[in-house]
Amino acid sequence: MARAIDDSHAKIRETIVSNMPKEAEITRIEFEGPRLAIYVKNVVLLLEQSYVVTDIVNLLHKRVVIRSDPSIRASEAEAEKLIKSTIPQDAEITSINFDPSLGEVIIEAKKPGLAIGKDGSTLQEVIKSTSWRPRVLRAPPMPSKIVTSTRHILHSESEARNRILRDVGERIFRPRIGVGNGVFVTPLGAFHEVGRSALLVQTSESSVLLDCGINPGSNNPSHAFPKIDAGEFDIDKLDAVVISHAHLDHCGFVPFLYKYGYDGPVYCSEPTGILMTLLQLDYLDVYNREGVYAPYDQKDVRDTVMHTIPLKYGVVTDVAPDIKLTLHNAGHILGSSIIHLHIGEGYHNIVYSGDFKFGRTMLLEPASCIFPRAETLVIESTYGAQEDVMPERTAVENRLASIVNETAEKGGKVLIPVPAVGRAQEVMLVLDSYMKNGMMKEMPIYIEGMISEATAIHTAFPEYLVRELRDQMLHKDINPFQSDYFTVVNHPGDREQIVAGQPAIIMATSGMLEGGPAIDYFKQLASDPKNVLLFVSYQIEGTLGSRLKNGVKEVSMMGRNGKIEAIKVDLRIESVEGFSGHSDRNQLLAFLRRISPKPSKILVGHGERNKVDSFAHVASRMFKVRTIAPDILETIRLK
Repeated sequence: MARAIDDSHAKIRETIVSNMPKEAEITRIEFEGPRLAIYVKNVVLLLEQSYVVTDIVNLLHKRVVIRSDPSIRASEAEAEKLIKSTIPQDAEITSINFDPSLGEVIIEAKKPGLAIGKDGSTLQEVIKSTSWRPRVLRAPPMPSKIVTSTRHILHSESEARNRILRDVGERIFRPRIGVGNGVFVTPLGAFHEVGRSALLVQTSESSVLLDCGINPGSNNPSHAFPKIDAGEFDIDKLDAVVISHAHLDHCGFVPFLYKYGYDGPVYCSEPTGILMTLLQLDYLDVYNREGVYAPYDQKDVRDTVMHTIPLKYGVVTDVAPDIKLTLHNAGHILGSSIIHLHIGEGYHNIVYSGDFKFGRTMLLEPASCIFPRAETLVIESTYGAQEDVMPERTAVENRLASIVNETAEKGGKVLIPVPAVGRAQEVMLVLDSYMKNGMMKEMPIYIEGMISEATAIHTAFPEYLVRELRDQMLHKDINPFQSDYFTVVNHPGDREQIVAGQPAIIMATSGMLEGGPAIDYFKQLASDPKNVLLFVSYQIEGTLGSRLKNGVKEVSMMGRNGKIEAIKVDLRIESVEGFSGHSDRNQLLAFLRRISPKPSKILVGHGERNKVDSFAHVASRMFKVRTIAPDILETIRLK
């Protein structure tokens, strides 16, 4: 096997050398994650003859990056001076950091478009004058601790990161054993249930895990975590983990893999990588505060960061010898992705929806439905039952405004428990818009928990937002998330004053009342019938949010003295379903009508049993496609 690997790598290197002009002066070729890195002494030549690299890409069908040999690079001090003199001051550079192991200079700017220049012209000048490869990142308009710390980790551990990428590259570019010996999928979670999403995809060559989440509504490990103890799962043979989005039921268990020996890559969109880290760290924080044993620690989260390879939508990337990955917009939360796997040379194609929204919102564009090929579709069915039809968006927003106005007239407070990512930002935009337009009584909107940090991350990636928001933030310097109506609560000691004060809206995590500051607000507001508890997101069965929504009138909770106390529930409980980031029944069916090309097989998951079975039945009947609703650990042969 080792000889075969050496021969395969030698052939790739030979192809590159024979098609590269000698004047480029190749010094080495590295397998760098899913890319081939070619180090040269004459970078300028390849800038002027860009067709050379294009030809190599077409020959090898691999992503290629050109890097400068260390011997020709300007010193870091000199390079920084040249960069500052080349990039216009209007770009507002906030930091310049060098990564000698990759020959990259990371330039953070408030206006990255100006730093890049038309068609990348400014960056080309930087390369010519310094021989460093520039990478421009957007400086968040709102300060984000997690964005800063994540970027710092990758910079400070650049050598270790480079080692990881080379190990990944060696594994990806290993020779194939054979083609066409079957494609199998095994659900390890989130089939006939919501939570702990994990789908294992296996071929004769490789093994890829799609999502790796937890079930927030269960304290029983056998139901809380994916079934990675199953015989079908071998962590030593796992080539890659692909994360559809950052909600914990899809990514919360990833660090556990590193705790138990996984050393491979995690692929996701760049916003997902940042948000995933935020939510995993918060998950640990909640466990620690409650004195409960967590399945992993901060070191494992850091390992996840080090192994995460961010991808842009639409970019085809090798993740195994016989599997190419492409991410497409899912419309669910910032950076959420529909995952497309191309197996073999057209042998089989899988589209995995993750959670998706086939409808436009104030925050995001609707999910993509056009793919190069799609023999098998794996689709969620969270709202797949016949009755799961949401009202028109205008009606939903008007109902929210009506509840808020009515509560304010009575002198009460509106508590909106929200997931920090997605629904929080969507509701913030609605509240801001309705107050500005006079359709909702003006009042303070208090923001607490991770919402402000998650919102700051949204502002760092405006290119992933709906077109109107993107234009406002990029071209008009308007940031609706910094409205005067919003007050960020930084100290728990302020809560009593907020509860005792004038009518107000309180937005706090968590969305299912399973932790976070929303719990404390609920305790203080629960006994007053003037107040309203307003749900705007899905409540997983077993969570406190689900129990309250189902009419529980008394709950036992830990008091400030450390003793269990009974909380009488006298406040009004309302639910506005239309803000969900999931597709409702009609949107799911619309997606099946619109998807192109049409799949020949559909697997239905991510829903309560009755909803999964109902949607599988209707999909099979309406579209005349073989439709399967597998159980957890039921292996399905797709090809």
